[in-house]
Amino acid sequence: MIDPSFGGALLAGLLSFLTPCILPMVPFYLSYMAGISMSELRGSGQIAPGAQRRLIVSAVAFALGVTTIFMLLGMGATALGQAFRAWMGPLSYVAAAVLFLFGLHFLGLIRIPFLYREARIEARTDPTTVFGAYVTGLAFGFGWTPCVGPALAAILMVASGMGDITRGTALLFFYGVGMTAPFVLAAFFARPFLALMNRHRAKLAYVEKAMGVMLILFAVLMVTGQISVIAEFLIRVMPSITSLG
Repeated sequence: MIDPSFGGALLAGLLSFLTPCILPMVPFYLSYMAGISMSELRGSGQIAPGAQRRLIVSAVAFALGVTTIFMLLGMGATALGQAFRAWMGPLSYVAAAVLFLFGLHFLGLIRIPFLYREARIEARTDPTTVFGAYVTGLAFGFGWTPCVGPALAAILMVASGMGDITRGTALLFFYGVGMTAPFVLAAFFARPFLALMNRHRAKLAYVEKAMGVMLILFAVLMVTGQISVIAEFLIRVMPSITSLG
């Protein structure tokens, strides 16, 4: 049986990918990893077989690199949760307050300047190779953009309360899959993906609003000790989730 919390982490990862400061970066990463120009990537006809193959392999390796970092963060968060278990009550109120402010930021009600900055670590490797793409993924995961930060913080807080490093790591694995699987799909269908993204670019703002609502709801549930409501909701919506695994 699979923990319904993993479904929530998967959804949070997907929303992170769809935020306005992550999704628009995708074409540039695809071009960078395929070793072709943006005009070639957006052009008509088929992408050269060699470039397409490099693109897919590099995208998978990149996704593995990002997810590796998230899993390591999950291990660390769970270990810290075990070490500070006696303080989990007061710390949960602080965490909820931070998430509430992040939610207000995404809803446009307040502006937090540092969330407009991107924490980036440059990888000095060739991203068209498997190793280079994996290292680039490690760098991206370690220096995630601020759009990923708030949702990732919420998932890390859940992991810190799990009391089991294996489950905490698995939770962040699902978050990483939710965020990077669309990137791999975009590599398989690069041109249709870019066309779809251009048609629906204006709707990205709604994803940002949804992220804000999710963070505020999560903060309220954390303060009231009702985090389990999320799992119960997922079971009602997708009852088959409890029979997986």
